[in-house]
Order: sequence, then C-alpha cells, then structure tokens
Amino acid sequence: MADSSSLAAQMDIDEAAIDEGLYSRQLYVLGHEAMKKMAASNVLIVGLQGLGAEIAKNIALAGVKSVTIFDPEEVTIQDLSSQFFLRANDVGKSRAAATLPRLAELNAYVPVRDLGGKPGDEVSVDLIKGFHVVVLCGVSYRKQMEINDWTHENGVHFIAAETRGLFGSAFNDFGPKFTCIDPTGEQPMTGMIVSVDKDKEGVVTCLDETRHGLEDGDFVTFTEVQGMTELNGCEPRKISVKGPYTFSIGDTSNLSDYKTGGIFAQVKMPKVLDFKSLRASLQSPETLITDFAKWERPSTLHVGFQALSEFRSRENRLPRPRNNEDAAAVVALAKDLDKDADEKVLKELAYQATGDLAPLNAVLGGFVAQEVLKACSAKFHPTFQHMYFDSLESLPETLPSEAECQPTGSRYDGQVAVFGKVFHEKLTNHRQFLVGSGAIGCEMLKNWSMMGLGSGPDGIIHVTDLDTIEKSNLNRQFLFRAKDLGKFKAEVAAIAVADMNPDLTDKILAKQEPVGAATENVYDETFFSGIDGVTNALDNVKARLYMDQRCVFYRKPLLESGTLGTKGNTQVIIPDLTESYASSQDPPEKETPSCTIKNFPNAINHTIEASSAQTWSRTQFDNLFVKPAQAANAYLSEPNYLESTLKYSGQQKEQVEQIVSFLVTNKPLTFEECIVWARLQFERDYNNDILQLLFSLPKDAVTSTGQPFWSGPKRAPDALVFNTNDSTHLEYVIAAANLHAFNYGLRGETNPAAFRKVLDSVIVPEFTPRSGVKIQVSDSDPVPQASGGDDDEVDLTSKLPSPSSLAGYRLSPCEFEKDDDMNHHIDFITAASNLRAMNYGINPADRHTTKQIAGKIIPAIATTTSLVTGLVCLELYKVIDGKNKLEDYKNGFVNLALPFFGFSEPIAAKKAKYGTTEWTLWDRFEFKNDPTLKDIVSYFQKEHKLDITMVSQGVSMLWSSFIGKKKSEERLPMKFSRLVEHVSKKPIPPHVKHLIVEVMVSDEEGEDVEVPFIVVRI
Repeated sequence: MADSSSLAAQMDIDEAAIDEGLYSRQLYVLGHEAMKKMAASNVLIVGLQGLGAEIAKNIALAGVKSVTIFDPEEVTIQDLSSQFFLRANDVGKSRAAATLPRLAELNAYVPVRDLGGKPGDEVSVDLIKGFHVVVLCGVSYRKQMEINDWTHENGVHFIAAETRGLFGSAFNDFGPKFTCIDPTGEQPMTGMIVSVDKDKEGVVTCLDETRHGLEDGDFVTFTEVQGMTELNGCEPRKISVKGPYTFSIGDTSNLSDYKTGGIFAQVKMPKVLDFKSLRASLQSPETLITDFAKWERPSTLHVGFQALSEFRSRENRLPRPRNNEDAAAVVALAKDLDKDADEKVLKELAYQATGDLAPLNAVLGGFVAQEVLKACSAKFHPTFQHMYFDSLESLPETLPSEAECQPTGSRYDGQVAVFGKVFHEKLTNHRQFLVGSGAIGCEMLKNWSMMGLGSGPDGIIHVTDLDTIEKSNLNRQFLFRAKDLGKFKAEVAAIAVADMNPDLTDKILAKQEPVGAATENVYDETFFSGIDGVTNALDNVKARLYMDQRCVFYRKPLLESGTLGTKGNTQVIIPDLTESYASSQDPPEKETPSCTIKNFPNAINHTIEASSAQTWSRTQFDNLFVKPAQAANAYLSEPNYLESTLKYSGQQKEQVEQIVSFLVTNKPLTFEECIVWARLQFERDYNNDILQLLFSLPKDAVTSTGQPFWSGPKRAPDALVFNTNDSTHLEYVIAAANLHAFNYGLRGETNPAAFRKVLDSVIVPEFTPRSGVKIQVSDSDPVPQASGGDDDEVDLTSKLPSPSSLAGYRLSPCEFEKDDDMNHHIDFITAASNLRAMNYGINPADRHTTKQIAGKIIPAIATTTSLVTGLVCLELYKVIDGKNKLEDYKNGFVNLALPFFGFSEPIAAKKAKYGTTEWTLWDRFEFKNDPTLKDIVSYFQKEHKLDITMVSQGVSMLWSSFIGKKKSEERLPMKFSRLVEHVSKKPIPPHVKHLIVEVMVSDEEGEDVEVPFIVVRI
C-alpha cells in the first residue's frame, strides 16, 4: 500500500494560476481567494460507491489541489446502480483503481491518486496523515470515531456521509476554532446616506431610493462623509436596524457634526465555530433541519443510522430488503438509544438499507462536496454538525413486497431493493423529453442512466440542445471532455450516458432543433403524444415559459429547475393539480434611469451595465464597433437604404454622419490611424463631454428650491487629462484601436511602446463648451435632440461615396464575445467603464467583475447542479408512479452557502368559474372537424348561455360583436381554418393540425366572464 505521507509530499507542487477560461462561472461563486485556498488543499475520499463517486466528481471539477481515493474492495454488479465511473467489465477489480482513470479525466489541473490496498483493508490513522480534508463514505460509526478522534486533535477537517435507499446522513467536524471568513457569500451591501444623528444611538438615514438591506448584527464602515469625518474608514461598527432606510451605529455624540454626503459599506466579519468530535456529538447532536415538515425526523434518523451500523457490525451484513425480522432488530437497537424514535421511519430505513439510488447520492454528494470546499476555503458557513435527509414520499403508492425487492444479480438491484421490480419495470418503460443538455442536463442524464430510465422495450429519452461545447462548460458539465470542444452537446451527452449504461444504447434520441414556435413541426402533436413527461434543463426564462405553455397544452407533467451559484430551486408541474411555471413569476428587476447612466452615475454597475436596457460601456462598445459598421454595410448593400431605413429612424443626421465618418473622413488605412482615432474618442468621452456637462451644470449649480444640484446620488464629475503613463488610459486606447482596426480588417498591435510613440505626436483639437446645450436631468425630461436641419443632411449625404464605387467592400462589425480573452472586447469594456468611474470618483472594477456584469454571466458550480438534479429525480419517481395529491409532491429551494433547505407543496392550480362550472388553466373547450365560427358561437349560447363578444387567434382578431353586419355575415359561416387565413392573410402551415383560440364572453346579465381557451381541430 502506498505511504500517504509521501503521497502528500508529492502533491506539494507549485500552485498554478487559476484558469479563468475553465473556472469562470465558478469563480463568480467562490472568488479568487477561496479558489487559491482550494488549489492548496489535498482531499482524501474513502469509499467509492455511488456517494463517494459523486463527491469525488464534484470536488475534482471544483479544482482542489489533489484528490486521493481509497477503496480496495472489489467492484460488484450492484455497484453499477449508482457508481457512474464503473462499467460491467470492471466487476472484480478494485473500486478505487477502476474509478481512477475516469475520475482523473475530469480536470487536468487535479491529480487523482489511489492509496491502493487489498480487499478487507480498512482506512487507518496512518493512511490519513498529510491530507487537509478526509471524507468517509459508508464507513461504520466505530471506524468513523477512531479516525475522527485523530483528525479532531490534529487539525484535519473531517466529514462522514452515507446513503441508504431514500435516506442520507452527513456529519462535519472542522475542529475547534474553525474560522469561516464569509458565512453567506452575498455581495456586501453599500449605499448613500443623507444624515447621521449625533447622539447615543447614532441613527444613519439612507437615501430613500433604495433600502439598505442590512440585518441586526451586521458591521459597516463609511467613506466620503463630510463633517463627521471620523466615520470615514472607521473600524467596522455593529448596527441595529431601525427601518428599511435607517440603522443605528451606536454612540456618535463625541464626533464632529454631520454635514452632508457619505457612503456606507457592509464589512463581512469572520465567524469562529467550535466543532465537537463525532464521539461527543453523538451524545448531544446539533442538526440542520432539511425539511421543516419533518421536524422530528432528524432525531429518529440520528439513532437509526447508529442502529444500522451496529446491526452491520454484529451480523456482518446489512438488513435484507423489506425483511421484517431484520427491521425489528434495527428498531430495537434504535429504541435502546431513543425510546421515542419513530418506529415506522426506522423500519423503512432498515428495509431500504441495501438500496443505492443515484438521485439520493446526487443530493448528498452535491451537499457534502460543498462542505469539502468550505473546509478547504473557509468560504460559506459549514453545516453544524449533523445533517439528515430523506425522501420517503418518493416510494410508490403501492409498496413492494419482500419478494419483489430481492437482488437478482442485476445492475439495478440497488434501486429494486427500494422500489421493487414492478415499479422498476414501469420506470424503464417511461418516455421522457429532456430540454437542454448543459450543466443540469448532463447531471440529469447521468442520474437517468443509473436509474435505467427509458431503457425498457417501450421506453425512450429525447434530448435537445442546439449549443456546442465550450471550454467554460467543462468545469460543471461533466459528460464533456476537452476532446469534445465544438461538438453538439446533446449528441456527446447521449453517447456518454449510453457508455455508462449500455441498456440505453439506441434509447436516447439527440436533437439540435431548439424548442420554439419555429420547430412546432418537429415537436408536434405526434411527438408529444409519444412522451410521458418533460424535464427542463434550460438557462433562460423565455424558453422555460414556452415549454410550460406546451406542457399545459399537451397536458404533460413538467419538472422545472434552475441554479444561481449556491442557490437552487425545483418546481413540479402536474396536469389538473398544480399551477404552471407561468402562473407565478419574479418581479422585474429594477432598472436604472437612463439619465443616471448618461450623466449621473454613482455606482460601478452604472458605468458597466445596469440592466438589459441601460448600459454605458456596453453601449459605447456597440456605438463604436458594431452599429457604425453595420450601418455602413447596409448603405453599401441595400438599395435606397438612406431613403427607406433612415427615414423612420428619427436619427437620420447622426446615422449619415456615422456612415460618412466610417467610409470617408475617418476611414483608416494604417493601424497608426486607428490609434489616433482611439485617442480622440478618449478625449470626446472622458474630457470634452464632461467639460460640456460642467459648463451646463457647474459644480456650484443649485436646483429650483435652492439646494445644491450636485448632491445626494448626483456626483459631480471631473474631466480626465490623458496620460500615457496611466495604465487605464493606455489600456483604453490599445483596446479601442484594435477593435477599430478589426472593423477595417487591419492588423492590430498590443505593444505599449508602439502606442506611446504614436500618442506623443497626436494633435488634439481644443474643446470649447457650447451654450444652450440641454441636459436630461430626469427620465421625465425629453431626450435632447441633436441640432441641424435637412440642409445639413443633404450636405452630408453628398459626401457619401456611391455604393457602386465600393462594390464588394464591407466592414467587419464586432460580435460581442465575453469568453475570448484575446479579442479586446472585455478589455475595452473594463477600461471604458473604469475611465467613466474615474470621471465620477467611483471605485473601479477589475476585469473579472466587469466580465460578469457586461457578459451577464450566471454564477454556477457543480455542487448545486448535482443536488438540484437529484431533487428533480426524486420527484420524477413520483411522476412515474402517477401520484395525484398535492401533498405528494415537493417544490424545493436550497442555498448551499448557508446551508438551507426549504420545501413546500406545489401551489394548486387557481380555480375560476363560469355559471356553475369550475375550471383551471388545464381545461379547454375542444372543437373537431374544422367547425364554422357560427358553430362555436351557437355552442356557447346553447350549452352555457354565454354570448361570445370577441374571437382572436394569435395576433389576429377574427370577429367581434362590433365589426359591422357585412363583415359579420361574411365571417360567421366560414370554416375556422378559412377564417384564420382570410383575416391573417397567411396560409396555415401544413403541419398545423389545431388552432388555439381565445374568446371573450358575457353571461345573461351582460357581465364579462372568463372561460378557458378553445382548441379548434382543423
């Protein structure tokens, strides 16, 4: 057996720089400091069945210094129930040795080693020396305590975990005095203040535009306070919240009088945790509640898992599936520890002890892997100290018999032990549609392949994703390898999981067609009638809403999930039972007023990108390197472009000026001219425009009420004087010149010396501010229009070359791409936003932060993805069983940083009523054989005593009670398909077999009544 201390020494390699291309999404969750600590941490994982493999996968993807594995036991066919790194031809080999090659493939930066050993060897204290974190999976409590006694005394972080069927447990001991640097991982709060009371309480009042977001016990410090200057840069002061816009900072009576201004900033304070050893904790446990509807469950499982371990030690085996004799023995052992423990739950734990389920391993494996990362990095709050989890609700309504659950030497024995053969067969013949095969999609397919979903004679899995594989995907989309870059995700994922479980060969159909209105000929009625449900693995709301609408129409169950950093959510949508995804949505994000972006920024977000609509540096990028090139190309290629397009744009003069500039007056022939152009852009945006703003609104300007104009959120700017020795100034010119050169197909340059040589000789025209320039002070003010009349436009137009004189000539617009570090895109946006920040005295942002904001990058980490997909699959068991009560299902929300689990019943579909009939969003009226409009109107009058007042389909209003007698007489007798074509003036596509129709109706009293939509079969 290898000596672990020498192994640890070998691992002591130089810490490499973090690969931002690979880890970019995870960096936005953990940050550079935490990842550097992880990159110096050696982790040992003992036990390589399904749970150990899941933990190992997640921490290898995350990027620790090394992963060492220990499990010399021989692979059995039952291990294939959930150990996705193993294959049938590995049976008989050492588990760790068979796992190592596939685990090592996941991350080239993380060496994976096997401690070796022979079957029957147990982990010992000698083996664990030299590691920073030790994780024991499925190890007896006796061995856990032996190892933990040593780790507790020797500063090694210890985690123990196991899963038994639908039950799981985890325990942390990070030693006495473990310091957690950032308990929540949330961005520190910051805000502008308008007053500080000089008294014992020291109440701070914030600007009433935004709530301060602080909580009692938080700490803050201050900058830019005038008058009470002692607060600037003060030691963090503990606050108590007084209201949404006020908080107290304690005694300020001995400070100077407050005058004006100031910014508070929350300070994250470290938290010291005193962990107990497992031996001590078993006697007086502290547990994390994972489901508030099961308040008593942790105490039962606390003794239940100990009883299982004791049974195994005595009998040298686990309890047999659904065997009452063995279960009674486990219950008796547990009752010796706690006479009040829930006997029913204990029996199920014993029944399922040999169960091994991929979804439960995914939940526990994601959770425990995040705890490992907390131990390595001190980022986020560790679990203190026991965590118990179960999903007993996933059991089928008809419980299996003991005979049904017996092992048969199959890879599915671990699942059959819990659910029985009958349910397992039902699961293999299930037909599911997976929409998306990115991070969640990969994890979902891995779980499904272990479960055998769709592997039966009638089963099938459809998966679609139009995306190809990029480098940043490899950090959490674990079915992909570097060799797969550029290939279609769905195809690669389908091949990878069929390799994990050959039963899925030819059972996964991969598609590249995205879901949407344009592909309803592919995903049509025939397609939906051939599936039993849909699982979304999407990354945008628009596609989610579309699939939700399709599932409501075709009455299919939908499993929805999403992640954001350490946060994740799951939602179950069941026909006739629950509301749909679209029934409740988050409120829209608050947008920053355009006048703030343009003239009065006060935060770094305002200078980078405030929202989808409002930007500064992103707008600069588009206005300089995208739109002018597109306009010039349109002028050169589209006949009558000026007359037809510009006529309606409202910005004719500016666009003509732009085209003249890019094709005539400022068209560069050399890269040196691009440098000059970039230097003049700097002058315009960061000097001249600011001088003009201060000329129109001087620093001593006052409002109509006599208050200083430049106060509160309005920060008075200063013009920048260009300096080649200022790195930000030079970075702006380098990026802008290279992007301008790209537009014209000129070769770029990045050598600062070459730039300085040109810049030193640039002659910058002197700027004189103009009188009468209107400034938009609030969004209610009209946007100032550029001066100049039609004569100017005619004069400018005459300067344009004729398109024929530049036949074939085209510019190259820049297509914004955030993940290419060599294309100068993020470099420009970083420099442009930071120059703008310098104008306004705002703290600049680094390139990494800028990239996230400008690129709208969603933070992501493999641990959350793993846990969330596990939760979805636990709900999928219920969907396959056909459960039909709200309380059978659970929507979930988790935050691994805290950690926090929250589960709730799905919300019932809202009921409405017409006459005496109740209905929900799942109901509809259906008409067959292409009826006439008159048939439909008559049906409502005759059957429901309702008068139709308006009929619409898509964007077309087909008929209403006020359209006039002639049109009404013409349309009422028409077949419905003919009517739609007549009004829309478009033929119905051949693949369309039905039309969705909305109607407005009124009852006999003339009151408007809401009714379901109508489906007309044509």
